[in-house]
Amino acid sequence: MKPLPRPARRVLLVTHVAASVGWLGLTVGLLALGITAYTTESPAITQASYTSMKVFGDWLIAPVALLSLATGLVLSLGTPWGLARHRWVWVKFWLTVITGAATIFALRPEISAAAAHGIPDSSLVAAPIVASSAYFFMTAISVLKPWGLTRRGRRSRAVASSSRKAVDGRSVRQPA
Repeated sequence: MKPLPRPARRVLLVTHVAASVGWLGLTVGLLALGITAYTTESPAITQASYTSMKVFGDWLIAPVALLSLATGLVLSLGTPWGLARHRWVWVKFWLTVITGAATIFALRPEISAAAAHGIPDSSLVAAPIVASSAYFFMTAISVLKPWGLTRRGRRSRAVASSSRKAVDGRSVRQPA
């Protein structure tokens, strides 16, 4: 993919960060509602908490998760970071795919069942804890950028540096 122009990259980056932070916020909200539903003595509060979780799950979680995935994918492919050049990007991509799929295909049906029955469910406390932990971890690796290049990244860097040789075989870069 050809590099993104700077204005497009900035718009995508802001959209990606906003969607990712929104996804984390929604998950923390689900955690608060799940804890409330699980620990209250009131069946009405349990039912109201699960109904609120259902609104989040049905209307917000899937679009925000997909927006985060899509903008992250476009950013990785349209910038020098690449999708498979740096380990942190690769890990973040797969964690986003896995947590997004788990949220859409496992958590949403669980929330719907809890909203229908109104019975306290510990899995609706555990799932947001796991998801929030994953999103905090992805935020940390986005900021810290640990682990260096992947094998593919090292290969592409070696190819790029060998293509910088001058016609006479000497490197264009001057030694330090």
